Amino acid sequence: MKTVCSGDTAVCKGEKHFWRAAGETFGLNVGLWAFDRYVLKGHYSYISLKTIRENFKHGFDWDNDHLSTNMFAHPYHGSLYFNAGRANGFNFWQSELFALGGSAMWELFMESEYPSKNDIIATPIGGAALGEVFYRTSDLMLDSRTSGCERFGREALSFLLSPMRGLTRILSGEAWEKKPTAGREFGNPPYRLDISLGTRLLASHDNDRLLKAGASARIGLEYGDRYASSTTPYDYFSLLMELNMMKTQPVLSRVEIIGSLFAKDVINTKRCNLTLGLYQHFDFFDSDTIRTDYTPDTFEPCVVPYKLGTPASAGGGIMFGYQAPRLTFHVAAHANGILLGGILSDFYRFYHRNYNWGSGYSAKLNLKASLCNDKFSFSLNNQFYRLYSRNDWYSITDSPNPGEDPVDVQGDDSRGTFYHLEGQINCRIWKKLFLTARCDWFRRSSLYNREEGDSSFYLFGFFIDSRQLSFQLMLTYRF
Repeated sequence: MKTVCSGDTAVCKGEKHFWRAAGETFGLNVGLWAFDRYVLKGHYSYISLKTIRENFKHGFDWDNDHLSTNMFAHPYHGSLYFNAGRANGFNFWQSELFALGGSAMWELFMESEYPSKNDIIATPIGGAALGEVFYRTSDLMLDSRTSGCERFGREALSFLLSPMRGLTRILSGEAWEKKPTAGREFGNPPYRLDISLGTRLLASHDNDRLLKAGASARIGLEYGDRYASSTTPYDYFSLLMELNMMKTQPVLSRVEIIGSLFAKDVINTKRCNLTLGLYQHFDFFDSDTIRTDYTPDTFEPCVVPYKLGTPASAGGGIMFGYQAPRLTFHVAAHANGILLGGILSDFYRFYHRNYNWGSGYSAKLNLKASLCNDKFSFSLNNQFYRLYSRNDWYSITDSPNPGEDPVDVQGDDSRGTFYHLEGQINCRIWKKLFLTARCDWFRRSSLYNREEGDSSFYLFGFFIDSRQLSFQLMLTYRF
């Protein structure tokens, strides 16, 4: 891909290559289908002209995959489509069309299962959030002035962060071409990367006094200037990922992205900053049970504390900052509409699914302060999500169990709420090394409007509440 640059830290722009981007998108789908068909031998990968005709004839359904599949794996797949366009010279909005086209091709042509309503939304929209984050972080790794082992290491790390960009650089020859400039598309934007390692303690699931401990890791990245005006998507974004090594918990338990789509600085002085903007949000929270006193295969409230995903969400936000000689203070507030989300269900069970699809809204408030040149800092984060599901399985079938015909529904007729409050304290112990202590409180509550059993027994307005505490003690290194 031919690029035009000037200066050591120049912003480098590439020419658009539509057919190469389309070919990479098409090849990605064919390659993944071949792996599913001939290696995994997945039942859904046995396609034919008949299955394609049936897909078009039947139309889109709500599917029943794992929350992690629908809320993270599919958006990640969408990020590959997205970056096929991004790496070939297309901007954020244009690359979204490659994500939509790649997702539609997969849903309609590459599976024998009926196309999925949720995937055609979550894959391209969530894929744009993940894709732009990975594309910009991969850009930080590149330096076309280098050679030898350093060059190989930079290109390899960039490939891991954005495989489609790495593939494009190999096909175009840019991966080994030496240039007088770094060759970065976004120059050298400011960023802060925190990597934390330590232990996590889970306590008090509902009213049970239970404790579970294990290892934990966190990656936090803040990219760009949060107070700068911009009309270019993701000139500023924040990313948080949390991973666990605990028998009772999923490896990937949390992913949060907040990316600026448009921002305007209202106040810009030496000590005060105020910015208003429109932001895209991607949220993923996953947990599993730590309880042991339940009976398998019984129809009872779910023993998993919470599950939540909002791959398609956006709204308005405000950023305020105050800086004094020994004090820095930041406040961020967001109000969002959620086009598509999923939240844990206590009753719906089919295949791998135990959550309801829905739409709704969310609100977020974040406070950060640092003292004495960042020797001591603390943060408080408060998040609220509400999702509404209206297309109820009970009116169609009274037993959505594995092995029976699936039902095309959002889940339960319900109102689901997820609340997350977290606090964190950092204390510098040596140069860029910090001791971090964290506490998280999770609450998931659902109000159901449904019948249970025969017609003489009703659960209209039935309410279920679940809570969990988490404590973390970690060492954090700041880059």
